[in-house]
Amino acid sequence: MHKHGGDIYSHPNFIDFSANINFLGVPEAVKKATQSALQEITHYPQPGSVRLCQTVAEMEHVTPEQVICGNGAADVIFSLVLAEKPKKALIPAPTFQEYEQSLLSVDCQVEVVNTLKEKTSEIVSEESFLDKVMDDIDMVFFCNPNNPTGLLKEREYLLRLLQKCEKAGARLVVDECFLDFVSEAEDVTMKPFLEKYKCLFLVKAFTKMFAIPGIRLGYGLSSDKSLLEKMKQVTQPWNVSVIAQEAGMAAAKELGFMERTREAVAEEKGYLLEELKQLPVEIYGHAANFIFFKAEKGLEKKLEQYHILIRDCSNFRGLEEGWYRIAVRSRTENQTLLQGMRAVLLAEKVL
Repeated sequence: MHKHGGDIYSHPNFIDFSANINFLGVPEAVKKATQSALQEITHYPQPGSVRLCQTVAEMEHVTPEQVICGNGAADVIFSLVLAEKPKKALIPAPTFQEYEQSLLSVDCQVEVVNTLKEKTSEIVSEESFLDKVMDDIDMVFFCNPNNPTGLLKEREYLLRLLQKCEKAGARLVVDECFLDFVSEAEDVTMKPFLEKYKCLFLVKAFTKMFAIPGIRLGYGLSSDKSLLEKMKQVTQPWNVSVIAQEAGMAAAKELGFMERTREAVAEEKGYLLEELKQLPVEIYGHAANFIFFKAEKGLEKKLEQYHILIRDCSNFRGLEEGWYRIAVRSRTENQTLLQGMRAVLLAEKVL
C-alpha cells in the first residue's frame, strides 16, 4: 500500500499540511446536505448516480451522458483501467501513484518518463515525454497541475499531447483534480476538446476543493459512450453512497465558495512563498493549493516534535529524501509551520 498524506489517525492533534485539503473547510450547504442524507441511509444509493451526474454536468458545462461518478477519483481511475485493460501505458514521474498501481493491477507494461528536471532543461523534458507516445502505447496519464510537483502545463502542450495520442490510438487521461484551485483554470482545462476527441478522458474530484476526502467522491468526463458503458459494467452498482451523492449535488452548486477559495489560497500561498524564501529551501512548483520544495533530509520527522505534519515525497517514483509538499492552510496555521521550520532549519527558538 502506498504511503499518502493525511495520516491524522497516527498523529492526532497535529496540524496537517500533508494533505491538500481546502483550509476553508466544508461549505455549510454541503454539511447540511450530508446531515439530511442520514435520513435516507435505509435506502440503496441511486445506481449510476443519475441525479449527481446531471448536477455535475451543469457545473462543468457538459452533457450528463459525458459524466461518470465514482468513490473518489482513484475509483474512477481504476474503473477506467479495468474497462480498457491497456497493454502498455505511459506516465510521467513523479506523479500521482495510483496511475501506476491501477495499470499494474491489469498486468499493463508501464513506461515511465522522469520529468523532474532543472528549470533550464524543462523544454527538453517536455519533448521527451511527447516523443514517447508511439503506436504501441494504449494509455497515457497526465496530471495538471501535477501532484506532487505543483507544475501547471499550458493548454497548448496538452493539445499537442492529445493529438499525438489520437494519432497513436492511445487514450489520454488528464487528471484535473487540482485545477479548480487555479485562477486561470478555464484557459487550461481540456474540457473544450471532449466532444472532438473521444480518446480524451478527464478525471476530477470533490475531495480537495470541498474538503470532503472522508466521503470519497470523484468523477470522469468523456464523450466516448462505449467507454463509459464498459466502465459501468466493471463498476459496483452502488459505488457512490447516498451521503456522497447528496454532498456532491450540494457542492456542485457552490460556485461562490470555489471563487472565495481561490482568492484565499492565492493570498495565503503568496504569504507562504515570501516567507519560505527566507529559509534554506528550494521552491519548485506551487500552481495549486500546495507548494513543492526541497530542503534538508529528515525535515518531516523534526517537524513532528512541533505537532506539524508535512508530506515526505521520497516514496514518489523519481524522487528521493529531501523533497516535500505542504498544503496551503490558514494564516495562523501557516505561521505555526514557519515557526517550526525556522526552529529546524535556522535553530530559532519557538515562542
